[in-house]
Amino acid sequence: MLPFALNHMTAPKMGWEGFADLAAGLGCVGVEYRNDLTGPLFGGADPAAVGAAVRARGLRFLALAEVKMFNDWSDAKAAEAEALMQVAAAAGAEAVSLIPRNDGVATERGESRKVTETALREILPMLKAHGLRAMVEPLGFAVCSLRYKEVLADAIDAVGGVGTYFMVHDTFHHALAGFGPIYPELTGIVHVSGVKDMIALDDMRDPHRVLVDGDDVLGNVAQIRALRRAGYEGPISYEPFAPSVHDMADPKAALAASMEFIRKGVEA
Repeated sequence: MLPFALNHMTAPKMGWEGFADLAAGLGCVGVEYRNDLTGPLFGGADPAAVGAAVRARGLRFLALAEVKMFNDWSDAKAAEAEALMQVAAAAGAEAVSLIPRNDGVATERGESRKVTETALREILPMLKAHGLRAMVEPLGFAVCSLRYKEVLADAIDAVGGVGTYFMVHDTFHHALAGFGPIYPELTGIVHVSGVKDMIALDDMRDPHRVLVDGDDVLGNVAQIRALRRAGYEGPISYEPFAPSVHDMADPKAALAASMEFIRKGVEA
């Protein structure tokens, strides 16, 4: 059985508890919660209580997202990262998520490496102090300051971050970045979403991201199969952004069907 998980972006209109019930009902291994949804984080609930409720359902609290523009490093960004880590630690989360700046700055590989390494070097002792890992997500958009996995791999190695920093392999962003090498030993989580429309990769955006099925043009099954065959055994977490998915009152059946599609394809 593939170790599926759910990112709260799958059903952002659900409260944290209903979302945990959804994940448990689907046989998932864990959940990722986010600080960028409508309303206060966890609906204002105590992080420790949330973590306890997640674990009571047999789930792992895989990651708390996110520090936005983490590689635009400053004292303010350090404070933002520290605040998120404190909540993550209180909730018993395994990791926090780091998202690079995505505004056309530092897009050249050399600059991308520089700003990313600077931030990772500063964040590393903070993570160790809280007993946390970080999931760092390259974004495939041309305007992103961390588009390529090889740049991230080099930066992780340069700061001595192996074992604390892990990559997010997002199937959507991996395709947008031109596919390229995978790093199963550095991959901490896989994010899956599908695109059905035959549009140019450079024109794909978050609202195109739906549940994976037979009409997917991103090669989700092939990407997951390649990672698994290369030794990756970690969570495969759903992260669709399409309004059509978010508007589902009860997405359980659709998610179950998508999971079965991926499972059959990967195990074929």
